[in-house]
Amino acid sequence: MAAESFAAIYARAADRKGGERGLEALVSQPLPPTRVKALSDDRVLSAFTKKVFQSGFVWRVIEQKWPEFEALFFNFEVEKVLLMSDEMLEQRATDKRIVRNLKKVMTIRDNALMLNDIRLSHTSFGEFASQFTGAAVIDLWAHLKKHGARLGGNTGPYALRALGIDTFLLSRDVEGYFRAYDLISGGLTSKQSLTTIANTFADWQAQSGRSLQEMSQILAYSCGDNRV
Repeated sequence: MAAESFAAIYARAADRKGGERGLEALVSQPLPPTRVKALSDDRVLSAFTKKVFQSGFVWRVIEQKWPEFEALFFNFEVEKVLLMSDEMLEQRATDKRIVRNLKKVMTIRDNALMLNDIRLSHTSFGEFASQFTGAAVIDLWAHLKKHGARLGGNTGPYALRALGIDTFLLSRDVEGYFRAYDLISGGLTSKQSLTTIANTFADWQAQSGRSLQEMSQILAYSCGDNRV
């Protein structure tokens, strides 16, 4: 079964969300490329860390504790984090002001190392990430999974979305659409499935001129149990 046209998906989403005005009020935009390039690495490391800690945990609790995370990890300045010893990280992992999880705390320095490595060939992570447009966004996901710490699965993509970097997300509703139309089978994050999904979004982008973020949200609103 072939994917629908994006116009058909949009029409159904609008019907479910109170018309075009209601739908458009729910859709958000990613940052423009110039602002992606201007992202500072400390904010990138902060976003990565927040999503790592939110994974499998109550997001609201992490949000409440986030000012303490920022204070205890030098506002996620990469150079300062890289100077943190194992002993210092272990001490931070016992601090009651944050969520005490040593394995996740250790990812902060690991991901700082990844960001520092990217600086060797690019000015910043934002400049690096700005290259991965359209279907190529899954290559950025793959880089985070391979070179980062605990940034595989949905964690990396959700961190990119939080930063304003254009990406689709594999939410339950998005996955449900691709399975309902027999566009993918087997593992959601297999190379074959991801390539099919990314290429389908690229086709929809050519049809609509919209960002991956907008299309991902509209697709999710067009199906599943989120009807108004």
